[in-house]
Amino acid sequence: MLTAVCRCMSVLVFLTVLPLSAADLREALRDRLESIPPEQPLMAGEHHVPGAAAVRRFYEDRLFEPLWIDGHGQATAATELLAVLAEAEDHGLDREDYGNGIIEALLDELQLANGDLPPRVQVDLELLLSGTWMQYGSHGLKGRLNPETFDPEWGIDRRGGDLPDLLQAAAEGQRLADGLRELFPTDPGYQRLTEALAFYRGVQRQSGFTTLPDGPTLRPGDTGERVGLLRQRLRESGDHPEDADDAGDELFDAGLEGAVRGFQRRHGLEEDALVGAATRGALNVPVSRRIQQIAVNLERWRWMPRDLGERYVLVNIAGFELQVVDQGEEVLRQRVIVGRDYRQTPVFTGRMTYLVLNPYWEVPNSIAVRDILPQVRRDPSHLQRLGFQVLRGWGAEQELLDPASIDWATVPARGFPYRLRQRPGPLNALGRIKFMFPNRHAVYLHDTPARELFRRADRAFSSGCIRVEQPELLAELLLDDPRWNRQTIDAAIASGQERTVVLQRPLPVHLQYMTAWVDVDGLVHLRNDLYNRDGRVADALSTLPEGTAGGS
Repeated sequence: MLTAVCRCMSVLVFLTVLPLSAADLREALRDRLESIPPEQPLMAGEHHVPGAAAVRRFYEDRLFEPLWIDGHGQATAATELLAVLAEAEDHGLDREDYGNGIIEALLDELQLANGDLPPRVQVDLELLLSGTWMQYGSHGLKGRLNPETFDPEWGIDRRGGDLPDLLQAAAEGQRLADGLRELFPTDPGYQRLTEALAFYRGVQRQSGFTTLPDGPTLRPGDTGERVGLLRQRLRESGDHPEDADDAGDELFDAGLEGAVRGFQRRHGLEEDALVGAATRGALNVPVSRRIQQIAVNLERWRWMPRDLGERYVLVNIAGFELQVVDQGEEVLRQRVIVGRDYRQTPVFTGRMTYLVLNPYWEVPNSIAVRDILPQVRRDPSHLQRLGFQVLRGWGAEQELLDPASIDWATVPARGFPYRLRQRPGPLNALGRIKFMFPNRHAVYLHDTPARELFRRADRAFSSGCIRVEQPELLAELLLDDPRWNRQTIDAAIASGQERTVVLQRPLPVHLQYMTAWVDVDGLVHLRNDLYNRDGRVADALSTLPEGTAGGS
């Protein structure tokens, strides 16, 4: 039985194996694969070969020609794979999930035995190397986990690729290492997040973050030991430069005030420079949890499409922000309001094709029953004051009713018999503009009359749609049409008439959920887990059944 002995990689540069001829090894591979029924696990000794079906097809397609062990009895290419697997931690993955020391043990035994090992060991090694290449490649290509496990309404096409074909192409191009690395996301946002992970791991090696004890709210001008600990904590996270011109370690001076505001900005807190319960709580999150949080969000990156589009809208639900990106450059950033915890904004990709000025709001039945009907029962004038129409039926059979003629106290919630529609105007829940990307969730971007909510740090107030902070500015940018500048948009809105405007250049809209990201200035942003999704992903990342390729 093989023993999992891990030795220094430097001894693996040349690995001599039993000098079987290429034909003999090919026959041994064929015999192994053909002797085990497809429905049974493919084993290497006592260990499952990951992605057995893909491994079988890979060798069948190449007529059982070995990849890793050449005709001279050498397996030097294995060192390339080991070098890439050693980088797993950089991506928030666990190196022990890939071979779990078995590959190193096999290679060690091959070397220690001076090539005097039976053909079955060479076949074990050949199968494990190919299976592990495709397992790690699958995790880089489309994630270690299936996002639909955590969100049944997941609506984004993940990156795809045929792993046996990708391995064959890498082999033919003699790019086994680079071909594997290139399966991971290449977006600069992903790369920046891997750098943030390395930084926080460095903090962990230096014994972690200083803890700020409970106590009264700290504010500019305060002095004392807790101020000194606050300064030390902010230096550890890079929020307060080591060479800052401090008035004193235990004085809450202007430099420390700026550092606190920067920390609050990065963590989505009120930027008031007051270190109360919320800010102290964020400061005291253990570095191990931050590392886990970043690893979870690297996994979410691996779930995203490889190509987001030349020009696209990206909404980060957990970050309460919207970006418009054109040719890789951010051209607009705005605050947004997203769904409450019990009416969560879904994660999906749509295609924006038109917008509506002065929209009517066709109230979803669920909102009519749960939100509006109770208010009307308490105050029968509610509908008239807010400009709601009451209708029955659709199309040519549609009937407009007088709300005052209805006894709302007797109207049932179950089987609600009416439609509610709000007229355009300053009180309309959609504001003056809605941005449409048709989808099964009936979610879209829109204006809102509740402007004061954008000043809040936590902006989860909607029923699932996304309210945007500056809709006129967004409309002008997305229309990208000389006929529709700010003046003509304002004039059309002032008319009060509903009007549909088709985009000359439709574009994708990505609704994502990221609690950790790094902006173009290199600032690491960390947010509260708005919908409590991080924990489930983190737990699943920590376990994976042996022999699975994952992410499929």
